[in-house]
Amino acid sequence: MRRIVSLIALALTVPAAAQQGRAPFTIAETGQGFATIDDAVQSVRMGTATILIAPGTYRQCTVQAGGRITFKAVQPGTVIFEGEACEGKAAFVLRGQESIVDGLIFRGIRVDDGNGSGIRTEIGNLTVRNSMFLDSQEGILGGEPSGQKIVIDHSTFSGLGQCDETADCSHGIYLANQGSITVTNSRFERGTGGHYLKLRTPNVSITDNSFDDTAGKKTNYMIDLPEGGTGLIARNTFVQGRNKENWTGFIVIAAEARKYRSAGLRIDGNTASLAPGETRSPAFVADYSHERLAIGANRLGAGIRAFETR
Repeated sequence: MRRIVSLIALALTVPAAAQQGRAPFTIAETGQGFATIDDAVQSVRMGTATILIAPGTYRQCTVQAGGRITFKAVQPGTVIFEGEACEGKAAFVLRGQESIVDGLIFRGIRVDDGNGSGIRTEIGNLTVRNSMFLDSQEGILGGEPSGQKIVIDHSTFSGLGQCDETADCSHGIYLANQGSITVTNSRFERGTGGHYLKLRTPNVSITDNSFDDTAGKKTNYMIDLPEGGTGLIARNTFVQGRNKENWTGFIVIAAEARKYRSAGLRIDGNTASLAPGETRSPAFVADYSHERLAIGANRLGAGIRAFETR
């Protein structure tokens, strides 16, 4: 938590480069500078480019309609995109061939339909690393009905989700595709509704993350695979808090449908506990698929039941 606070404090003390007379958004390959992120993105068209972003807080958004773009903070943790959503969706609406987001902070994104996100991914592979998603309705949302590959690494998701503003809940991360989703070395905390991580995909790899629900409010599951799925959930740390809307499971499989095969889903080497004062007894894995999961040795604290079939 100290790292999050220090990075945000640093960003807030550094003025946007535009205020210093320099273009804050620069195409690394050509050196061409732009006053807005969207001008820089539109200049790429169907090409490939890295957009270097100077320190600052930007009330801007962009839509990537094509090409392969890397959005990279010159100094990680000093770039904030705050409060603006394009197309009523997100700060970054991504539908190019590929997108890489590196070292950025997204904060305070809210829209009328309850799905205001830092990133809305609609087409193309997506990699997110060293980034933060704070105090919004949703962190990352989207997906496409194809073999899209999504990788999220070394990122933080804090103060996300809601079930009160609209009929449908939003979540920390909510993704769907026919390819694969990998989430590694990331932190989920202080949820404000919905699930921390909800994935509709046939293949998942969720490893070496921390889920801290002790300051959560009206939250649901830590990991929800609502249509099933196979792959690996390993070496994660979970702490379930007391202020839950649905406290009955940490990891829940196929609660809505059995669209994807779940047989062989490996859940191993995780650590889970309850916050002090929590007296309810949730299942660590709650399975609706009725397939043979590969549940290994997980370290479970007092009051947590290892497995439940529903």
